[in-house]
Amino acid sequence: MAEKTKLDVLADILRKAPDEVFIQPHNVPDPDAIASGFALHYLLAQRGVETKIVYDLEIEKANSLKMLELFNVPMVRAAEAYTLGTEDWAVLVDAQKGNSNITDLPTDEVAVIDHHEYRGNQGYRFEDIRPEAGSCSAIVAEYFFENNIIPPAAVATALLYGIFMDTDNLTRGTDALDLDMFYRLYGLSDISAIVDLRGNEISANDLKFYAEAFKTVEVYDELGFLRLAGVNDSLLGAAGDIVISVSGVNISVAYALRESGVKLSVRSTCREVKASDLVCSMVEGIGVGGGHSHMAGGYIPAENIAKTRIVDTFLKHRAIAFYESRKKAAAGVAQPVSP
Repeated sequence: MAEKTKLDVLADILRKAPDEVFIQPHNVPDPDAIASGFALHYLLAQRGVETKIVYDLEIEKANSLKMLELFNVPMVRAAEAYTLGTEDWAVLVDAQKGNSNITDLPTDEVAVIDHHEYRGNQGYRFEDIRPEAGSCSAIVAEYFFENNIIPPAAVATALLYGIFMDTDNLTRGTDALDLDMFYRLYGLSDISAIVDLRGNEISANDLKFYAEAFKTVEVYDELGFLRLAGVNDSLLGAAGDIVISVSGVNISVAYALRESGVKLSVRSTCREVKASDLVCSMVEGIGVGGGHSHMAGGYIPAENIAKTRIVDTFLKHRAIAFYESRKKAAAGVAQPVSP
């Protein structure tokens, strides 16, 4: 008897749900999260499990909105999912319980599929967490091929774009799985839709935010800092991607000051400084953070920042101190011992 695939195991679990089953990506879904949720929704339907996709905050990034339109992705805001309740089960995609970028909805989160660093046992009945993967889309794409299910063109194209975007054109944190799935999906996809999406990655309104933000750019050695005003998570990350493309800048720290607190997005191509380590150092004792060696995010609640502190100076000081300590360690310079 053939061993059950991950999809079969997940479907068997979800069939026991006492009420509805929801798929929940992180709060402001990017292309990778949208594609993963969309594809999993299709796969589970092939196994007789009906699902709904919900997210918590508003999608503002132009290419994410274009994906919903092009592929008719059935995603709704959690506030509009009027039947959502404590008897429902949820599968988390591209996120894990306890992350600052995912709202704890009243559902029971029974399963997770993700490519971020493992946050430990959270009581899931099903886990597929692969931090080595550059995208969640690649993980879900593999479910199709190991179950001999051919994805429809819309699903294949969404997954291809999800891999493309989260690995920054297959150049950032790319694993063999991402490359294999990209190759397999390419011939099944509508490349004209990819071209259309590539032409809709920045809106005219985004340019206004960027124009103001790029006036704030400061560079310290390999570090580039950028401050944005009140933008969503996806714009913050996209701005950081632009800063790290500046000659000589190998680490970008983009941050947004909001009434509720400070949101951080970090990118790194520096071998000695992992983005996840840097952001954790910046929020140590006052916030939460995590991610990959090449990209990470963090959040500091407003109440944890002393009123007497200038936030910009505080963030830059922490980032520079950590950067210098890592560079010195890499160079073999002895570090001071704490008393």
